[in-house]
Amino acid sequence: MATIVLIHGLWVTPRSWEQWIPYYEAKGHTVVAPAYPGFEVEVEALRANPEPIATVTVPETVAHLEKVIAELPEKPILIGHSFGGTLTQLLLDRGHGAAGVVIDSAPPEGIRVTPPSQIKSLFPILNNPAKRHQAAGFTAEQWHYAFANTLSEEESRASYERYAIPAPGSWVWSYGLIANFKPGKQETWVDFRNNDRAPLLFIAGGADHIMPPSVNRSNAEHYRAPDTVTEYYEFPGRSHWTCAEPGWEAVADKALDWALGHAR
Repeated sequence: MATIVLIHGLWVTPRSWEQWIPYYEAKGHTVVAPAYPGFEVEVEALRANPEPIATVTVPETVAHLEKVIAELPEKPILIGHSFGGTLTQLLLDRGHGAAGVVIDSAPPEGIRVTPPSQIKSLFPILNNPAKRHQAAGFTAEQWHYAFANTLSEEESRASYERYAIPAPGSWVWSYGLIANFKPGKQETWVDFRNNDRAPLLFIAGGADHIMPPSVNRSNAEHYRAPDTVTEYYEFPGRSHWTCAEPGWEAVADKALDWALGHAR
């Protein structure tokens, strides 16, 4: 049995893991799904007042997750989705985790692949510099394109109503737009040659608009440490909402089976 830490992405809360938690617990595992600082309240409350999350930073989020992990009885398996994938990479680079799986991961510093669908997906956040200092979100239509493009409009709207919240606009501006053009190491920098890092699997959705397969492949290929494992797997036809859209069980099984088989 393993301890599993599920790390959510931007524009959602730990509620996004509500199917995975009992699914893994039924297999006998201990599952923890921590929130970012300020994201602990319910979706509805954050929609009503997103100010508590407008200024949260990546360093304080990483420090918070490190504290959660330090209190666990063993090195956990880390599974992160979207920006949770970036955070998972940062945590693994710092020596946390027995194995890591990142699903439709946002990239750390140094990944320069930017497909057109990604630009279109993020444009509602990047179209106004003022959003860099705000909690910025998507409309239901924008969510459908960026997150749930393989679902019907009705299914996508249901997921939007259940899960979607604003997110710190500064994260999109600073790490999705500017980080690769600033001198020196930024807050999402990882050591791609870290031999002490735990094994890491990238899972991509073949139909993902906001974090397409090309972004995840490039991210995986940047890892060059010879004494650890980095692998890539792609689910054809799955969107960014792959952890909740129909067939999510196959993604959950792939992530867990790989991590259990490679944990160290």
